[in-house]
Order: sequence, then structure tokens, then C-alpha cells
Amino acid sequence: MATKRDYYEVLGVNRDADEEAIKKAYRRLAMKHHPDRNAGDKTAEDKFKEAKEAYEMLSDADKRAAYDRHGHAGVDPSAGAAGMGGFGDAFGDIFGDIFGQQRGGGGRSSVYRGADLRYNLEITLEQAARGTETKIRIPTQQPCTTCSGTGAKAGTKPVTCTTCQGHGQVRMQQGFFSVQQTCPKCHGTGKTIADACGTCHGAGRVKSNKTLSVKIPAGVDEGDRIRLAGEGEPGVNGGPTGDLYVQLQVKAHGVFQRDGDHLHCEMPVSFTIAALGGDIAIPTLDGTATLKIPAETQSGKVFRLRGKGIKGVRSHAVGDLHCHVVVETPVNLTEHQKELMREFEAISSKDRERHNPKSKSWFDKVKEFFEP
Repeated sequence: MATKRDYYEVLGVNRDADEEAIKKAYRRLAMKHHPDRNAGDKTAEDKFKEAKEAYEMLSDADKRAAYDRHGHAGVDPSAGAAGMGGFGDAFGDIFGDIFGQQRGGGGRSSVYRGADLRYNLEITLEQAARGTETKIRIPTQQPCTTCSGTGAKAGTKPVTCTTCQGHGQVRMQQGFFSVQQTCPKCHGTGKTIADACGTCHGAGRVKSNKTLSVKIPAGVDEGDRIRLAGEGEPGVNGGPTGDLYVQLQVKAHGVFQRDGDHLHCEMPVSFTIAALGGDIAIPTLDGTATLKIPAETQSGKVFRLRGKGIKGVRSHAVGDLHCHVVVETPVNLTEHQKELMREFEAISSKDRERHNPKSKSWFDKVKEFFEP
């Protein structure tokens, strides 16, 4: 059976997201993957169900608290122990019943790996291209210092769960076989708390914040993830700590648009330079470059500057910068400028086929279209 994904990961929100952010994320996914909009698409249907389950758990304060404390085991009473351990215990219980073997109250309780965390980090295009190192502050769960992580009030300690007798799991006899499930009372810990700690309210952990340094390699792109091993939620009953995944989001740039390793930009060119030619300064990520515009350049012409793009994380060469010419129509003309423009138009119209070949060709096609 496939391992369930972290609910926060499913909705694409940070672990400290408020109710409104969770609702907004769910609505977006529900609209995208709803079966009515994706008829016959099994993948979309599965994603819709996954998002619905995540929302139902995280939108309920009690269920969310239980999930934050114990992961999926806290909200799914049928969840077994992590990894092969759960199967091994169930297998042992079956043959233990057959041969009369009993496990005492000191049996091993369920061990769970801590949940993975996701952090959405927004960076600039320049940072993505050159790489950077930044610090992030994330919410986390830390062992309660008041009770030393036991969850019990000072002077007391957790006691063996009376439902599972400390095993962390309960067995349901079904004929010859014994089916094992996580104990619904202690959530697999094997212990219960009669008098809870006033600081952590029995959880053994408290919400905290920690600051981490994240090194972003040069060439990363939108959607890339950086894994910080062991920086996720602490495990349960000595289980391993989860990981933190930093999801990168690149801010929209005022000049450039990225396409893989290549960059694109619109290059406004004046009417006179487009007609007569000239040199213009072009911005790049490395500074300014000079581009020679030949005479009679038309709007839409693309000039390529080799090696002025981005070298991706998995690339062997630097991409190019593609400059798209946009011939700019003059505005706010003076009367003298308008008069000169009228004079220019009058001269050009006398030999339009020579001066405006595209316009002449277009009008000829229009004429053919309307004439039978």
C-alpha cells in the first residue's frame, strides 16, 4: 500500500497556515481535479479525493491537533506501524496465538517517523540565476522542557495503556487470523497520561520556531525543491525525524521572462532607429550589452545574444537572451512633429510598394478577398 502524503504537502501550504489559507488551497485543487471536469481521469479523481481528505482533517481543529502531534496515526485508527515493522508485528501475533506465546506489558510500542514539512520560499530571478544563501524561520514541534517530553505533570509519569497493555496496538481476532491495528486510546505510544503537563497539555511537545540557513544553488527554477534532511517534525517513540522541503517560487521579473535556460525580453525601439538603424543598450543579468539594430528592422524581429541567459542546475551550457523588437509609435507629438509626419506619409504614399511592401501586399490580399 502506498504511503500517504503529508496533508500539508497535499494542499501545498505551510504547516502554520491559517484556516483561510487551507480553505483557499483546497478550493483551488478541488476545482482543478473535480471528477465533473476530468471525466474518466483516474489520476485527477485520486488527487481530488486526496485533497478532500486533507482538507477534512486540517479544517477540523481537533483532528488537526491530533495530526500535528502523531501524524497519520493520530487520525487514522487503522494505521499500522511504520515500514515493515507493522507487518512483522502482525505476523508475530498470528503465530504467537498459534503457539501460545504472549507479549508482556513491556512490548515495543509503535515507532513513527516524523512528518515531512514544506516551506514555500520566494526568490528573485537574479537569486535563482546566481544562487544565494538565505535564512528561513519555520514553525516546528520541540520537546517540552517542563515535562522533559513525557507529557505528564511534574511528579507524575505516563502509565501503561490499559487498552493495549503497552503494546501500542490492539488485535482483532478474525477466525484463525489476528489483525493488528494502532491502539485508538494511546495512538500507538503504549502509554496514557492521567495528569497532563500544563505547558504541552500532554503532547510532550510544544510549538516553537527555528531559523535555518538554506543554500540555493545557481540555476534553480520555479518548482524546484531543496531537501533539508532531519529538519522536519520529530519522530514518535524514538522514530526518525522527518525532512523539510523548501519549495522555490520565482518572482515575476520586470524585464525578463524565463524559458528553461533562456531568457526573453521585449525591446522597445523608436520609429527612427527601426527605420535608419542604430545601437541600443540592452540589459542582461550580467550588466549592459550593446545591440546593433540594422536599418529597416520590423516589429517582432528577434535578436539572440548567445550566453546571456541562465546556466541551469542540470545544464552544461548557458542559455541565450532573446530580444523581441517592439517598434514604438511616437506619442504626445508637437504640431511641428505632426506636420513632418504628414509630409513623410505623403511622400511615402507615392511609392507605397517600395516603402511599405508589407502594407501593399496586405491591401492586395484584402482586395482579392472581396472581389470575386
